Amino acid sequence: MTRNRLSGIKQNKLELTCLPTKLTEFPKNYLICFGEDVMTVLNVAMFGSDDLAKSIAKATDQRDVHTYVHKEYHDGEAKIISIIRPARYPERLRPLLNAISAGRVGVIEVNSVDAILGEVLVAFASSSIDSGLAIINPINGEWIDEEIVKKMFHQAGLTKWKFVSNEGVEIRNQLYQLMEDLEQVLIDSATSQLVVSIDQYFNVKGIGLVAIGYVQSGTINVHDELYILPAKVGGNTKSLQVMDDDVKQAKSGDRVGIAIRGAKDDSLNNGSIIVKPAVDDKKTNTHIPLSVIEHKLSELTIAPSPFQKRVLTEGDVIHISVDLQFTVGRVKSVNGSKLRVEWESPVYIRRDEPDSAIIAQLDSKPRIIGSASLIALE
Repeated sequence: MTRNRLSGIKQNKLELTCLPTKLTEFPKNYLICFGEDVMTVLNVAMFGSDDLAKSIAKATDQRDVHTYVHKEYHDGEAKIISIIRPARYPERLRPLLNAISAGRVGVIEVNSVDAILGEVLVAFASSSIDSGLAIINPINGEWIDEEIVKKMFHQAGLTKWKFVSNEGVEIRNQLYQLMEDLEQVLIDSATSQLVVSIDQYFNVKGIGLVAIGYVQSGTINVHDELYILPAKVGGNTKSLQVMDDDVKQAKSGDRVGIAIRGAKDDSLNNGSIIVKPAVDDKKTNTHIPLSVIEHKLSELTIAPSPFQKRVLTEGDVIHISVDLQFTVGRVKSVNGSKLRVEWESPVYIRRDEPDSAIIAQLDSKPRIIGSASLIALE
């Protein structure tokens, strides 16, 4: 039985997958169809309490990064708010940066005005997240001057953020409004080249190697050929899961589990990138490069945070955070705002419309230096 996906057919906002059949109990050329919800997912990077997150959405995964999901149907289409909250921040910086890397918008709960809040503001301002919600919720009934907090947001560069009340339903409604505002951005991202950032992987008996991560851009389908970086090995999509449901396709914004055929455990690590293989077909004159550019040595143009006084110099050790990668590099030379940095392991930057790379130095206060654009030198 051959599967024939009929694009563009929808019924009650369900995308139909149809199977032509030759079984005798059905008429000739009869199509058996089954549906999957057409879903839109808005990933929300959150700095705030577990209680506030639970007032907005239902807790699901509770590892280094906690996730909370709320699903509604608008005009028959599934609209999902997925909150990503770092559990081990501020002790560790990476969970915060991973949440921001996967997020499309942000939520910041302000319990106090301190150095931690300053670092969080710098991290969000150094990312590609332009809009979000701020909630003032003082600890133990203490008082926080809202005007001072608004000034801090403005100084950090978070000028498009909106201050809202400490009410889960209102916050959720505001997030759905942000989803509506970003509708075209989400559509465009799903039609871009595939980039999946991996943060977990393991073997499942009877299934094989499974990678879990976020579809940062593009769309992945069952049976797609894959290319895993930095291992530089191929594989094939055996099956997909989104929100614990088996699906035939996952798109930008989805947290996806990918069962990979033809790849071994050592092909993956936390921070691996999965893309489609490059195409170089001389017969048809078709040339499609990988969706990411490999960086071993880079020229960085730094946009420092307004709260960061430290200036990077030759020999300094830094970290880069982009698409859930968190990689160590050493500054080889400095020329004004431009730095040459050699990376301990390759960094992969999206070829089209890359996200801002966040530069950190773990012994600085705040630890976020700022954002950077990169040019590969090798």
